[in-house]
Amino acid sequence: MKTAFVTGGSRGIGKAIAIELGNNFHVVVGYSNSEDKANDVAKDIISSGGSASTVRVDISNSESVDEAFTSIEKDYTSVDVLINNAGVTKDNILPRMKKDEWLEVIQTNLTGSFYTSQRAIRLMMKNKWGRIIFISSVVGISGNQGQANYAASKAGLIGLAKSISKELGSRNITSNVVAPGYIETDMTSFLDDQNKENIIEQLSIKRIGKPEDISNVVSFLCNEESEYITGQVIPVDGGWVLA
Repeated sequence: MKTAFVTGGSRGIGKAIAIELGNNFHVVVGYSNSEDKANDVAKDIISSGGSASTVRVDISNSESVDEAFTSIEKDYTSVDVLINNAGVTKDNILPRMKKDEWLEVIQTNLTGSFYTSQRAIRLMMKNKWGRIIFISSVVGISGNQGQANYAASKAGLIGLAKSISKELGSRNITSNVVAPGYIETDMTSFLDDQNKENIIEQLSIKRIGKPEDISNVVSFLCNEESEYITGQVIPVDGGWVLA
């Protein structure tokens, strides 16, 4: 059985992805602080007949990333599927954005995905098979006021994914991006009903997205049926980018 490593897998979109992939892979649920939630996700997968484990990782720290991969490889040989999902927000308008707010978001969302991807491809290249999927955002395509740091980090993931696809496609390693719109998660829970209605008015599909809307696309990109798809950005946003 191949192994899938989901960073930020203890809640929200990451949790939905981990549970969905549990049908076909051994899933390693990556977490930074939420150990109990990560264990609960692993238990859910196992109770449904799947295979799962957890690992603590701070993706913004290269040593932590290396330790996590070493642990996974010791128990499960290699990471065959990497889901770069973990991320943070530190929203502020650009004139007021502090240097630390910029750097933390870039370090975690973009540099962290560089660390994990570079580490994962070692054995993917040796095995001549791999799937790398980046969870970006539609704001990485369109930009968004008050989120210059977040938008820049998510746009950077698109460039990273496309570059990997060109470098490693000959090794049967694909690299793709899923760009969620507004999805019901902890990161969007601050929106009040009026703001949600305003968002829905901009969408072709008149509802806020669910984490499962993302996990279904990610699951497809992980399987053999998607082997000829690489370097692509797939918005899952209810038509928001088109609006």
